[in-house]
Amino acid sequence: MMTPAMLTIGAARHTLIAQSGRMCNRHGLVAGATGTGKTVTLQTLAEGFSRMGTPVFAVDIKGDLSGIAAAGSPHPKIDERLASIPLPGYRQQPCPTLFWDMDGKSGHPVRTTISEMGPLLLGNLLELNDTQTGVLYAGFDLADDQGLLLLDLKDLRALLAWMGDNAGSLKSEYGNITTASLGAIQRRLLVLEEQGAEHFFGEPALQLADLMHTDFSGRGVVSLFDAGRLIHHAPRLYAAFLLWLLSELFEQLPEAGDPPSPKLVLFFDEAHLLFSGAPKPLLDKIEQVVRLIRSKGVGVYFITQNPMDLPDNVLGQLGLKVQHALRAFTPKDQKSIRAVAASFVPNPLFHTADVVTTLGIGEALVSVMGDDGRPQPVQQTLIAPPEGRIGAISDDERAAVMQRSPIRGRYDASLDRQSAYEMLRQRAEAARTAETQRLKALEAEKKQRQDQRSQPSGNRQRQTVGEAMIKSAARSIGSTIGRQIIRGVLGSIFGKR
Repeated sequence: MMTPAMLTIGAARHTLIAQSGRMCNRHGLVAGATGTGKTVTLQTLAEGFSRMGTPVFAVDIKGDLSGIAAAGSPHPKIDERLASIPLPGYRQQPCPTLFWDMDGKSGHPVRTTISEMGPLLLGNLLELNDTQTGVLYAGFDLADDQGLLLLDLKDLRALLAWMGDNAGSLKSEYGNITTASLGAIQRRLLVLEEQGAEHFFGEPALQLADLMHTDFSGRGVVSLFDAGRLIHHAPRLYAAFLLWLLSELFEQLPEAGDPPSPKLVLFFDEAHLLFSGAPKPLLDKIEQVVRLIRSKGVGVYFITQNPMDLPDNVLGQLGLKVQHALRAFTPKDQKSIRAVAASFVPNPLFHTADVVTTLGIGEALVSVMGDDGRPQPVQQTLIAPPEGRIGAISDDERAAVMQRSPIRGRYDASLDRQSAYEMLRQRAEAARTAETQRLKALEAEKKQRQDQRSQPSGNRQRQTVGEAMIKSAARSIGSTIGRQIIRGVLGSIFGKR
């Protein structure tokens, strides 16, 4: 009989604190003030999932998580921690690792298309109001109806320009498309481009299967996404990427039932950015995806300083909770600590609200899910030391890992196939050519009529000398009497008198 997969977190009073693998898709939380050990805890959990055979996607904000790709080194503090935690089979070793980066500088490039991002996430990313978001939705509908692929930013800009040129004819089917709304969206796209989004939107797009590898020994591959620049320069783009990834997994992965361990685990650092400023429709969507994605075998773990930064509906769905120390400097901090303490199942051995402010580095209050799906009483826990290196690897070590990557070269070169930009440009050129030909045809027809008027008619007979003399006399006589005489002369000449 196979031993059930277990995720070891640490130990409390020399007793291991672990959670069954089949409960690890119930999501989780790692929280605590800066400098309390969240990054090391995250590394320990990622390594535990990798040993379990579960692939991991983790955000690396400071670069410290990259040490997971190298074996750790002996250290007195690690020996001291191991003396308090019974970890059978502990040995310092690296994890199979892939590096990812939106710019493609410190990892494989990460891309998606405008169409895959969708109008809801894109509207939030661009910080559009309701009217502007409605115009964006109309643009996506129009692109679908016209068979226009929206792959990158220039495709979307071309579509918006075309909508402005044809707003009158589009109004009856797609609603009022104002110049002001189109201009606002275009300006926000320029800001987004300045933040480096042109690297993110395009092809080849990220294939989710490349985040779900295991190595030859059955260990899950840890994918580290370098988000240091994004957090500081484009936090909304960072949040949009993580939400896109979550929604794509939800839409593409099949139902997994109740697997013995997760198929994939996500660690989202600075998790409050996912919810900050998001409109209610998007918040509702996020909460729905978090609630339902566990049935796909995916576990989502949020990392943040204060758990109160997350919506209550999300907090209520988190199974594993690892709470590092919090600081109580203000009345607001004290209120937050009481709320955090109340979220744990109490332990009769200590008062949670008192302990959470006195925890040392590498200590945490931990609550795991029992096999029956119920949260267990909180434990004051020493976090197990990671097997990999604590701290960042060098640039040369990173380059060596990327050189051995099984997906090396797959995403390096960007593609620019025919899409909305090229298709609309071809239509515009065809329209200009047709208009030029029409104007040339009109000019030729006009010239032909002028030539016909300037040429003498072949059907007219040549005037006789008498007729010419009579017409000349008629032009020279202007009085009424003269005209009557001429009429008489004419009558007599032609025998009609």
